[in-house]
Amino acid sequence: MPTSVNEQITDSVTQVNTKVLGDAPAIAMGSIYESLAHATGVLMENAVSQQNQQSITAQAATTQGVAQIFAIDTTSSAKVAENE
Repeated sequence: MPTSVNEQITDSVTQVNTKVLGDAPAIAMGSIYESLAHATGVLMENAVSQQNQQSITAQAATTQGVAQIFAIDTTSSAKVAENE
């Protein structure tokens, strides 16, 4: 079928289109891997933040427990033991 476009141009366009179609799966997989890496990074960031919050909560609970232990009035118990 004769065309008004030079055969070298149509051949060049055909090769470029073939290359684009051939590269598409690799580019798609690269995009998937990039998304996976980003999601994993966010997951690790959230895990570190959660561990930090748990550590703060544990320190606060320990401080509160020690404060309650020191708040116990032991002088009355000592006087009772002294009188016996």
